[in-house]
Amino acid sequence: MTTASHPFDRLQQTVKQLRGPDGCPWDRKQTVHSLVKYLREEFAEIITAIDTDDANNLCEELGDFLYLILMIAEISSEQDYFTISDVIGSIDRKLIRRHPHVFETHSQIDEAELRKQWERIKKSEKTGE
Repeated sequence: MTTASHPFDRLQQTVKQLRGPDGCPWDRKQTVHSLVKYLREEFAEIITAIDTDDANNLCEELGDFLYLILMIAEISSEQDYFTISDVIGSIDRKLIRRHPHVFETHSQIDEAELRKQWERIKKSEKTGE
């Protein structure tokens, strides 16, 4: 296994190794469907950590959730559906597209106008306009 220097890259390599031929039997047998229950559990734990203002636990639970996201992306990559880079690129493009007031016009708009803009953009994404 190659050594990655960035923490995200190291984590991605860890997940790949866990899923690999010499990896962990539990991780190797997981599917996107088998991970759903863990997504629910971890998401509930994230909400609890937020509700209780427990920053240390929130950090840990976000890590657990990120692991599951990487597992699902790795499984999807193995099936030639998409990669984690596709996921990251997709959300980056969506955020930029849905925030023209930040990335295009650099204008300040109030919350009501933000909501209208957001809905217009979402509608145009759904209809392909």
